[in-house]
Amino acid sequence: MIFKTATLLSLISLLSLATAAPYEKHHRHLKHAKREADANPNPNPNPNPDVVIVTTVVQLDNVENTSTNEWLQTTLSTSTTSSDSNPTIAANVVQLANVAPTTTSASSSTSATLADSTVVQNAAIVATYSSSSSYYESSSSYSESSATSSDSSSSATNTATDGSVEYYANMGKGITYSPYTNSGSCKSESEIESDISMLSSFDIIRVYAPDCSVISAIISSMSSSQKIFAGLYYLDSLSTDIDTLSSQVTSTSRSWDAIYAVSIGNEWVNSGTYDASTVISAISTGRSLLSSKGYSGSVVTVDTVPAYQNNPSLCDASDFAAVNQHAFWNGAISPENSGSFLQDTVTSMESLCSGKEVLICETGWPTQGSTYQSAVPGKSEQLACIKSIAETVADKVIFFTTYNDLWKSGGTYGVEQYWGIFD
Repeated sequence: MIFKTATLLSLISLLSLATAAPYEKHHRHLKHAKREADANPNPNPNPNPDVVIVTTVVQLDNVENTSTNEWLQTTLSTSTTSSDSNPTIAANVVQLANVAPTTTSASSSTSATLADSTVVQNAAIVATYSSSSSYYESSSSYSESSATSSDSSSSATNTATDGSVEYYANMGKGITYSPYTNSGSCKSESEIESDISMLSSFDIIRVYAPDCSVISAIISSMSSSQKIFAGLYYLDSLSTDIDTLSSQVTSTSRSWDAIYAVSIGNEWVNSGTYDASTVISAISTGRSLLSSKGYSGSVVTVDTVPAYQNNPSLCDASDFAAVNQHAFWNGAISPENSGSFLQDTVTSMESLCSGKEVLICETGWPTQGSTYQSAVPGKSEQLACIKSIAETVADKVIFFTTYNDLWKSGGTYGVEQYWGIFD
């Protein structure tokens, strides 16, 4: 083999750090608002998944291909010092042994070149296993373009063409949006307005919290026919967040007319963070506080189908049944059958909630990460999923999400960052 030995210092302790991300139930997206993400002890600090961040010291002995060895040592050294590392990163564990066949033949220059490129590609793949337990597609490879991409999200250009994932997503009732850069800081007002300008086909833009003055920025840039599904993510700061929401809304000419609905929390019952009675009490409190601010529209809590099924009282507390449902997390539904899967969800929820309106508040498919049961992340799978939903139940869904959320942790299967439709 090209490497006779490869010694990784403190491998056991580094592995324990790399896998220390908190357990997350698979059919949910919990960390949508920034304070919750900041509380995660193992966020992914790397906004570019193909840029290698390495803090492990690697000793390469008796490497037969000198040029490859020099490249790897240079790459590992510069990656450690040049990346935008978050101080909370623990380590990236890199296993470099046995990545390429030996190339000892003097006449095998072609093989040597191939071995070099194989090492480069595999090193980039393996080294992107980060302390947040993020995984990336095995087809990923190091590239200059990915290494130099900016911290901000994709430029705000609606590239929808007939048959594209953007084209089908534009048929949905709404889309979710987060006002954060890849590193987790707030986007500027002009950046938010630029993003929103390309979402003109959606009736509803869902946000999870009134962070970054996002509500006022969206209202000032969206059309008069569009509305915001505003989230109040945290129950422990509900009153303060309602003050923030009200201040932003009433500073605009449209005022509360711009708000489609207000959600108190997102998947708190499903996560086990709060029980149903606590969330229902928060809905009642929130509705009263919002009314005192001049809002008289719908108030709900958004949770998963199992949370509603196990706690039907959530139906009574919410003005409509607001659920997140992803075919991917079912594990057995093909992307092409996502539409019928959601239609069945709507029908069952209408029955459970005694005929109340049902809105799927998140649905989509990840483009990167690890397979979950039979569900495979990928661009083509995302397209098939969104197409199926758009052709079956588009008027009942809010698609998830506008851009990849690289500020998040990757989660158990490394998919949480990669649901962006316009990336």
